[in-house]
Amino acid sequence: MDKKEEKQKENFLNVVHPISKIHKTFGQKASDSVTRSMGSWKFIIIFMIFLFLWIAFNVLWFLFGKGWDPYPFILLNLALSCLAAIQAPIILMSQKREEERDRLRSQYDYAINRKAEKEIEEIKKQLTRIEKKLK
Repeated sequence: MDKKEEKQKENFLNVVHPISKIHKTFGQKASDSVTRSMGSWKFIIIFMIFLFLWIAFNVLWFLFGKGWDPYPFILLNLALSCLAAIQAPIILMSQKREEERDRLRSQYDYAINRKAEKEIEEIKKQLTRIEKKLK
């Protein structure tokens, strides 16, 4: 093996994955965390229980004349609209970053595949030279 081949092999083995170099800001970490938690069954179940309790308490309290948010639950609708208005951009930010990570990952995979292809070509050339010497 000459110096060029050794250097190529060394570079191939010492490749650092580009995803590990990405530094996240506080906002990016927060949006990933919110997306991860709001996109879970735990959140959905807890939220459904909250909605059920809100409606049940308001209906029961309305029967006693004390409901704070009587049917059609305008305050609840306002809270849900605000949640959706805040949640949607946070999820979109997280998805955009995930798309960027996927793009970097595919570029990295392509570079690795190209390097592997060059290594295989070198091995084929070496095998051809060895085969010629043996004949």
